Amino acid sequence: MNHSIYSADRTTHLKIVVVALVAAIVVAGFGISARTSSDDGLMQTASTPVVKAGKPVVITSSGNSVVR
Repeated sequence: MNHSIYSADRTTHLKIVVVALVAAIVVAGFGISARTSSDDGLMQTASTPVVKAGKPVVITSSGNSVVR
């Protein structure tokens, strides 16, 4: 039994890679199966009217004195 990754032999490294790969496949499979296949509740509709922007407003003076 190897208690350190530095002193581990080739088969121990291979076992670690295989376990990590299996775990990644399980997590990916769970993520894919958790998705719903129907898009009935996912469609977005506008329930309020769209507000369009008006003409731009420019403020030329603020009434404050500038000290330089």
